[in-house]
Amino acid sequence: MDSTLVIIISGIVGIAVGFAVAKIMERSNVSNLIKNAKKEAASILKDAKAEAETNKQHKILQAKEKFIELKAEHEQVILARDKKIAEAEKRTRDKESQVSNELAKTKKATDDLESKISDYSNRIETLEKRQAEVDRLHKSQVEQLEVISGLSAEEAKNQLVESLRAEAKSGAMSYIQETLEEAKLTAQQEAKKIIINTIQRVGTEEAVENCVSVFNIESDDVKGRIIGREGRNIRALEAATGVEIIVDDTPEAIILSCFDPVRREIARLALHKLVTDGRIHPARIEEVVAKTAKQIDDEIIEVGKRTVIDLGIHGLHPELIKVVGRMKYRSSYGQNLLQHSREVSKLCGIMAAELGLNVKLAKRAGLLHDIGKVPDTESDLPHALLGMQWAEKYGEKEEVCNAIGAHHDEIEMKSLLSPIVQVCDAISGARPGARRQVLDSYIQRLKDLEDIAYGFQGVKSAYAIQAGRELRVIVESEKVSDDNAANLSFDISQKIQTEMTYPGQVKITVIRETRAVNIAK
Repeated sequence: MDSTLVIIISGIVGIAVGFAVAKIMERSNVSNLIKNAKKEAASILKDAKAEAETNKQHKILQAKEKFIELKAEHEQVILARDKKIAEAEKRTRDKESQVSNELAKTKKATDDLESKISDYSNRIETLEKRQAEVDRLHKSQVEQLEVISGLSAEEAKNQLVESLRAEAKSGAMSYIQETLEEAKLTAQQEAKKIIINTIQRVGTEEAVENCVSVFNIESDDVKGRIIGREGRNIRALEAATGVEIIVDDTPEAIILSCFDPVRREIARLALHKLVTDGRIHPARIEEVVAKTAKQIDDEIIEVGKRTVIDLGIHGLHPELIKVVGRMKYRSSYGQNLLQHSREVSKLCGIMAAELGLNVKLAKRAGLLHDIGKVPDTESDLPHALLGMQWAEKYGEKEEVCNAIGAHHDEIEMKSLLSPIVQVCDAISGARPGARRQVLDSYIQRLKDLEDIAYGFQGVKSAYAIQAGRELRVIVESEKVSDDNAANLSFDISQKIQTEMTYPGQVKITVIRETRAVNIAK
C-alpha cells in the first residue's frame, strides 16, 4: 500500500517535473524562434535597403545616360543648323561678289559705250561735212557738164537708161530664144530616148478575144451524166454559175461560154470536181459551186499577194491586195487588167529610175492606176476617180492618189508621178495588138442586160448567155408568184427594147423555183 502510494506520488511528481521541464523548453524554443525571426527580418530589411539603393543608383545612371543622349542630339541639330547658316552666308557672299563683278563689268561696258558713242558722233559730224562738200562738188560738175553737153542731167540719164534697156532686151530675147530651142531639142531627144528604152525592156503577148473555155473529158459517156435526167443537172449548173454549157458533137470536150472570166473559172473548177467525184445531181452541184466560189475568192487574195511581192511593193492595204487579185479576172478592151497593170507598174519604175524619181512610189501608182475598173458594186464615177477614192480610203500617199485620179485627165496633175503613169498607161494600151475594142463593147452590152434585170424587185440573180441572145432571170419564190413571173418577163423585154440597141432578138427566161426541205432525225 505504502509502495503503491509512493509510486503514485512519484508518478505525480514526475509528471509535474516533466510538465515544468516541458514549459521551460517551450519557452526556450519560442525565444529562439523570436530571435531567429528578428534576425531574418533584419536581414530582409537590410537586403531590401541594399536593393533599393542599387535600383536608385541604376535609375540615376539611366537618367544621366538619357540626358547625355538628348544633349548629343541637341548639339547635332545645333551643328547642322549652324552648318546651313554658314553655307547660306557663303552663298550670299558669293552672290555679292558676283554682283559686284557684274556691276564692275557693266560700268566698264557703259563707259566704253559712251566713249564709242562720242567717237561715232564726231565721225558722223565729219562725214556729214565731207558729204556736203562732195555734193557741192558733184553739183558743180553736173552744172559744168550740162553747159558743155547742152542737156540736163535728167535728160542724159533717161537717154542712157533707154539705150541700155533696148540693148539688154535684145540680148535677153536672143538668149532666151536660143535657150528654149536648145531645151526643146534636148527635151524631145531625152524623152524619146527614155520612152524607147522603156518600151524595149517590156515585151508582152497580144490580146486575145476569148469568151469561152473548153472542158476536156475522158469519154463521151460523161456528157450524159453532166446533162442528167431530162437535163436537170445541166440546168442546175447553168443556174448556179450563170455560164452557158454547150454539149455538142465535139469529141471529149464541153464548151463553157460566158463573158465573165470569174464565172467561167468557177464553172470549170466545179465541173472538174463533179466529174472527178462522180456524184452529179442538183443539190451536189449547188454545194460544189458554192465551195468553188469560196476557193476563187481565196485564190484572188493569193494572186494579189504574189503580184505585190513580185513587184517589190510593200505595206499595201489588204483590201487593195484583194482588188489587185480581182484584176486577174477582168479585162480592158480585151487586155487582161492584171497583166496591163503589172506592165504599167514596171514601165513606171523604169521611167522613174531614168528621171531620178522615187521608183517604189512610181511602181505603186502604176499597179493601182486601174483599180477603179474592178468595183464590188456599180458606180457612176469614172474608174480613175473611183480608184483615187479607194486609194485615199486605204491610206495611200497623196502623189499615188493624184496619179491614179489624173491618168485620164479627170483632175489636175499635182506631181511628176501623174504624167509618168499616164504615159506608161498609154504605152501599154496603145502598142499594136494590146487591145480590142470590140470585146469590151460586147462585154459592156451583156453587163447592161444583166443590170436591167437587177433593176426589178424580187430578182435574185440574172445571167446573160448565148452571146447576149438570152437573159436568164432567177427570182425569189417568196416575192414573185407564177403570174408575176410572166409579167416580169414581159416588163424586162419592154425595158430592153426601149433602152438598148442590139442585133437580133433577146430571149428573157424567168425561173421561179419552190423548194420544201425537211430533215429526218
